[in-house]
Amino acid sequence: MIFSFWNAIRGPKLFRIFQNASTPGRNYESSILESGADRVISTIRFCWSLSYWTSPLLIGILYRRGHFTSEGIVNLGKFVMYVGVMYYCAILVRGVGRCLNPDYMIFSTILVNAQKDFNEVNRKLLAGFDYEFWACPVAWKWSDVNVGEAKKKKIQLSRKNDPPRSLFTIPSDILSYICANTFGRRMVYPGATALINTLVEGPLCQGRAKLVEERDGKRAKLLTEDGNEIDTMFIDRRREGIDTLVVTCEGNAGFYEIGAMATPLDLQYSVIGWNHPGFAGSTGIPFPEQEQSAIDTVIQYSIHVLGYKPKNIILYAWSIGGYTASWAAMNYPDIKFVLLDATFDEITPLAMAKMPDFAKSLVKKTVNRYLNLDIAGQLIKYQGPILLIRRSRDEMITTLDPTAIHTNRGNFLLTKLLQFRYPNLVDNFTLPILREWLSCDKEGQDLLWSRFDVDRTLCSVTMQSYMEQQDDKSFPVQIGEDLNDLEKTRMTLFLASSYMEDFNSTHCTPLPTLYFKHPWTGV
Repeated sequence: MIFSFWNAIRGPKLFRIFQNASTPGRNYESSILESGADRVISTIRFCWSLSYWTSPLLIGILYRRGHFTSEGIVNLGKFVMYVGVMYYCAILVRGVGRCLNPDYMIFSTILVNAQKDFNEVNRKLLAGFDYEFWACPVAWKWSDVNVGEAKKKKIQLSRKNDPPRSLFTIPSDILSYICANTFGRRMVYPGATALINTLVEGPLCQGRAKLVEERDGKRAKLLTEDGNEIDTMFIDRRREGIDTLVVTCEGNAGFYEIGAMATPLDLQYSVIGWNHPGFAGSTGIPFPEQEQSAIDTVIQYSIHVLGYKPKNIILYAWSIGGYTASWAAMNYPDIKFVLLDATFDEITPLAMAKMPDFAKSLVKKTVNRYLNLDIAGQLIKYQGPILLIRRSRDEMITTLDPTAIHTNRGNFLLTKLLQFRYPNLVDNFTLPILREWLSCDKEGQDLLWSRFDVDRTLCSVTMQSYMEQQDDKSFPVQIGEDLNDLEKTRMTLFLASSYMEDFNSTHCTPLPTLYFKHPWTGV
């Protein structure tokens, strides 16, 4: 009895009992004792997280109200003690409620057995429940294959924009660190905040239920190189003859349960989705280094455990997920192709556009040092096929309003990619024309094509003929050295339309299956 009560006290929240061959799926029904205590616990945790997030502002308010006197500190201490007592009493009451619920006690017994021995039998039994994922045993570790000489070497970009440090920069360095670790990273990745995780808990549970019960999804916890636990969901279509795996990378408030997985699943691909560090069932903080470790672990798991070859893996990312996708493409050059939807080139211009002028120097320093998401710099290191989806009414990655399509940072991502891959075509003459094309909607782009009499077939044949004559087909390629300005313009506009598709939509609309296709290969 004592052992069962202890397990109930420290056990995770149970959400759902999934359907099986004999019984339909159903949500877990908690008693009044358990549900009431859970509300108290959740409220206290949320308030603690919110106070931590707003700590710089909160400390200033407390100071102005005189709470940093001896009497004020004593009163604050008493308040914290009362809240602590309430918190632990609620945990005990919740434990009693769980012990009185047969569903929870069955789940608790299975969970304890799985934590002792995560064998195939216990794994299958535990997969019949949806619960707080922190309690789930680790299914696979990055270190299982990356040991000794077998450890994979990672490619990293040099941090050219990191401002120099000196004795005189110490005050701004400290302020920059505080900004990045309090509200800064939460503004960049709001999906890692307690507020968002609390608000989306219900939809995430519903999304997981659909993936498991309707699509036979397999959930697994992966341990990264830096010790984070990454929540993944895998849908296997190989029994239907689909040998291609799509690895999805979500946006800054996106989760695999309700995010980008839907589009490739509708196209009958095998798909593995994962949540950023700090999102839902994943632990950690979504700083760039931890993001890199997370996607690296997912790719390694896909290769070594799920059994997919890199040439059969597609990287599909939405919005800020382009950072992890481009990093993975840079480090796994043999993947099939990369598809980036509503993605930007780098985050610094977007961050500065949202901040007042007086804070821009601090914002630039903070982003470059702690949140430097250089998607373009990573993407140009990848030699394979790429398709970019630009949303022509995107309100998130434009530096002005959504109608100012010329400020869409997807334009800059395409421009940097073409400048690297085709330096003799995208030059000082053709670059203004390319920018004009990127400033137009679909109708305006068609008019520009007519103005320069672009022939898609002729351009394609020209590119194919050039590539066939080259022994080294890696980028950058030197095509364009013998072309006049008009021919370069035609080729530039052809390449722009080949690498980018326009989707007349805002930022958060699900991507239609029409746009999920194999990129132009250049041959």
